[in-house]
Amino acid sequence: MYNVIRPWLFRQDPEKTHELTLGLLHKWQHTPLSFLWKQKLDSKPVRVMGIDFPNPLGLAAGLDKNAECIDAFAQMGFGFIEVGTVTPLAQPGNDKPRLFRLVEDEAIINRMGFNNHGVDELIKNVKNASYKGVLGINIGKNKNTPEDKAIDDYLTCLRKVYPLADYVTINISSPNTPGLRDLQHGSSLDNLLSSLKEAQVKLADQHNRYVPLVVKIAPDLEDSEVDIMAQSLLKNKMDGVIATNTTLSREGLKDKQATEAGGLSGKPLQQSSTRIIELLCKTLKRQIPVIGVGGIDSAESAQAKLNAGASLVQIYTGFIYQGPALIRSIVNHL
Repeated sequence: MYNVIRPWLFRQDPEKTHELTLGLLHKWQHTPLSFLWKQKLDSKPVRVMGIDFPNPLGLAAGLDKNAECIDAFAQMGFGFIEVGTVTPLAQPGNDKPRLFRLVEDEAIINRMGFNNHGVDELIKNVKNASYKGVLGINIGKNKNTPEDKAIDDYLTCLRKVYPLADYVTINISSPNTPGLRDLQHGSSLDNLLSSLKEAQVKLADQHNRYVPLVVKIAPDLEDSEVDIMAQSLLKNKMDGVIATNTTLSREGLKDKQATEAGGLSGKPLQQSSTRIIELLCKTLKRQIPVIGVGGIDSAESAQAKLNAGASLVQIYTGFIYQGPALIRSIVNHL
């Protein structure tokens, strides 16, 4: 079905297509029309971070920012779903246009800027969902929050989503929020992670359940920066790391829209994200699990991430280009 409607969808404005698709998924996910995307896949269980995943393939954050379509994505066969990035307050994001398809490169450039309805709206949507599977909630800071106050935003979101999440992702690597990537370095990183770890310990006691903290990093780090990042993750006892977010690189692109500003995702990111995974796993000595994401467009590219040391994988752009069939193909061959 997706192959039939994709040509029409790809003729429309990318963000309007995104909104239309999510709107239909949200409207139809609890109706008989959900048969259009439902698929039952074989169980491929894996245990990571103390969590039992029915299969190792997840939906990456960014597609369902407000957790409006959790049940629809679950019906497609994902082993886990990550929603967000969510911020304490609702915000519109950056000016439009801000989403671009690079069809020649099987890629997407976005400069959305954490547009979302705010953490309270996300919580309401999660509570209204029927989904009982593994849910990750990705948190960030508001654009207008000064860098020296960023910790407050992350702590606010962590405290609010903690009771509903199976794991929480700390997004410090989007290139579309000014100053955000600075939090990946030096004392800023250590201060953020230590504060979140302290809060996690208190929340675990308060709610009588331990929710792992995962950090999402950029693919544009130098080898030495990856090493420093890994040491900080170990020092602050983080539970996992997602490698990687979108890239600022434009190397080797052919599409005429390649000059647009923003984070690049999709096939061109495949090798650089795998390189970061390999470096992380070598430095971490598998003490912290890695979730691999970036350019996965086939069972082979998913397996390459696992071979590089990832324990789980996520898709986004490949899913936009291929639809639910990609989920089945990957899970069946893992």
